[in-house]
Formats: sequence, structure tokens, C-alpha cells
Amino acid sequence: MFDSFLTFINRQGVNLSKQKTLLTVSGGVDSIVMANLFHKAGLAAGIAHCNFGLRGEESMLDEMFVRQLGDQYNLPVFVKRFETKNYAKEHAVSTQMAARDLRYAWFEEIREKNAFDWIATAHHASDSLETALLNLARGTGISGLHGIQFQNRLLLRPILFAEKKEILAYARANMLTWRDDVSNDSLDYKRNIVRHKIIPVLKELNPSLESTFKVTSERIRAADILLTEYLDAWKRAAVRSEEDEIFISIPALLSESEPAYRLWSVLSGYGFSYIQTGQIIKSIYAVSGKIFYSESHSLLKDRGNLILKPIFVKNLLPQPVFVTEKNGSFTFGDGILHLESEQKSTTSFDGKQDYIIHVDEDQLLFPLTVRKWLPGDICYPLGMKGKRKKISDILVDKKMNLYQKEKVHVLVNGNGEIIWVVGIRMDERYKISDETKNATKITWEQISYVT
Repeated sequence: MFDSFLTFINRQGVNLSKQKTLLTVSGGVDSIVMANLFHKAGLAAGIAHCNFGLRGEESMLDEMFVRQLGDQYNLPVFVKRFETKNYAKEHAVSTQMAARDLRYAWFEEIREKNAFDWIATAHHASDSLETALLNLARGTGISGLHGIQFQNRLLLRPILFAEKKEILAYARANMLTWRDDVSNDSLDYKRNIVRHKIIPVLKELNPSLESTFKVTSERIRAADILLTEYLDAWKRAAVRSEEDEIFISIPALLSESEPAYRLWSVLSGYGFSYIQTGQIIKSIYAVSGKIFYSESHSLLKDRGNLILKPIFVKNLLPQPVFVTEKNGSFTFGDGILHLESEQKSTTSFDGKQDYIIHVDEDQLLFPLTVRKWLPGDICYPLGMKGKRKKISDILVDKKMNLYQKEKVHVLVNGNGEIIWVVGIRMDERYKISDETKNATKITWEQISYVT
């Protein structure tokens, strides 16, 4: 097994002979064998042991055993005792999840403080098989069927090549001692059900189950990489981002095979399930305006795109903003409104200055108000010869989607009349005329927030 260990490490492309590894050692046979292999190979290492205090005196005996191992191998030993049950209660998680959160955060803390290059856990091939079966039972994508991978950032699994029976044989052949955790036999844990109930039945069908799974796992991993590369190329053509919104082209989605899976490859990172993506695809053929939700995002079905955005985007205008002076700047939502008195000017309705208007200053009744538009709002759009029009109809004419409509504001005079649908259309009644004596230039400067 020692030669297999060295070969396996060399094939992974990491040079542990010139780097320092923090070994996570519980005292069980797996971690004891891992520590022995590092010691025999003369690799620089340290030992980290978590005392979760879950087994009373046994937990203390585990700690003493690991400290003695460190003395035997002349390795530094780091030990921490955790209030695991209190943490689980405070964070409303299971004891197993609490132990996982606590140990990995602490391992990283040790690594940083003591200049370790890697953190190593003693996961092996049998653990990888159990993980894949658990993921399959829970419901998973292709990546969940890989099992455990050798490397996850700075975390390594140096004995992942070995099956449990090989680890036990090595420990006995080298007369190693270890600590047994009786909780590993308890069927209160899902992993133990897989280990003691499901895998033995599967081994009746295939006695070489772990060996077969190693090959299958590698094939699945390779297929997943190829699929990811293919989907990434498709996304570059079909998906684009603008500020906090992501646009997914409906034609690009429907013109290719397996649209639901393609969509899920985009949405899965934003909390949408595969079942939801199927429902979204079915809705595409209905009218625009339907919205789907995950815990963090909403997805709008618009004319030619599915538009994804965070739910908890900064509220652009929680309260109306009052413009109290005819000269000054006023921040509201995603923009700044600048007012500046000027000599009588003229403006033409040519559609080229949506963000600048010139108005008859003498008609302004302060304070002016900037607020979100409301259903029922009306104005007399410039260029329509005094015809009244609903703001909602103006936005429809502009072919604005629901998310864009949410960002539209209006500038309201002190008498309640709308002066300007900001950045879109000013009101005919406030334009510069031959009778105008004083004018005000109003500019809207759009700004962006990082959310």
C-alpha cells in the first residue's frame, strides 16, 4: 500500500515532499494509516485533532491517543475542544453538520497561522462510494455521482485510492493501533445505513464494487467536464449580464436540444430546482409577465428573454424624494437629479436627450417630488399635441419589461402634475414657450449600485 500511496500522490501533480501538510487525525484506523504513510515517506506534516466532546471519557482518550501519536512521530499536534451540541442548537443544525462546520473552519485557521500548504483528510475509496450513493438517494446532478475527489482547493484526500479492506490490512501488517468509534456502527446516521445495509447487498451483485466504482467515478467526472465545457460555450452565446440582471435568450434556449437541462445549468446556482426549470420551459409558450421564484432570485418571462435578478436588490426608492430648491442635486434610487437655472432656452422633441429636459421655471411649484410611477398616473407627453396618456401605456409602447417598469420614476410638480417620466418623456405643459421668462435645466444622471 505504501508504494500505491506514493504512486497515487505523484499522479495527482502535487509535490508533498516540498510542502507541509496538516493531517486531520481522529484516532480511527483511516487517519492513523494516513499519518503512518506520511511519516514513513518522510513528508513534512502536523496533526490536528478535534475533540467534539460527544462521547464523554472516550473523547478524552481519543485526544490522549492522538497526542501520543504526535510525540511518536515527532510532529506538532493541534487540539481543540468544541461545544458541539451548543453550536448545533444555536445554529439549528444537526450534530453532524455542527461538527463538520466547526472542524473545517478550525483546520483552515490552523493552516493559515502555521503556514501549512495543505489540509489532508483520510477519506478513502469506500467513503467515495458511500457519498455517491447518498447523493443519488437525495437527488443530485452529475457532479454528485463523482463521489469524493482527491482535491478540493487546499483540501487533499491522500488515501482516496485505497479501499477500507486495504487500509485495515495495512494497519494490521504494520502492527498499528487505533481507536474505534462505536458511533460508526449506529444506524441513526444515514451514511451508516448505506455502509451496513445497502453496500453489502450491492456487493452480492458485484464483489468488486469499490474497484468498479473507481472506474465509473472517473468516467462520470470526465463526462461532467466535457458537458460543462459544452454548456459554457452555449452560455457565452445565449446568456448575458447587465448590472444585477441576467438575460437568457429564449430563442437560443428553444432552438437547441434539452432546453430544461440547459436552463438548469444557468439557474441551479441561483437556487432554482430542476423541476422548476421544467415548469419554466412549459410557461415560455404562454403570455409574457409570469415570474418564478427561488429563495434568493426571481425569474421573469419577458418577450424574448428570461430575466433573472436578485430578490433583495437595494430598494431604489423606499420613500418619495422632495426637491426643495431650483438649483441643486438630489439623489434618488439609481440616479441623481440636477437642477440648474439658465437663461431662456429652447428644446426640440428629437428623442436624443432623454436624460435632459428644459422646463419653464415659473411653472415649478416647490417642493417637487420624485417617486415611483403608480397605476393611474397620466401626463401630456411632449410631441403629442396636448393629448393625455397613461404612464403605463407609455411604458408598454417602450416595450419595457416588468423589472424595467419597477425602476421608472416620475418628477411631480407641487400641484400634483407630472413634469417628467424621468429619462423617458417630459410633459408638454412644462416645455419652453415664447412666453417663458426663466428656464430650468433638469438632468438625470444614472448611477449603479453594487448589490
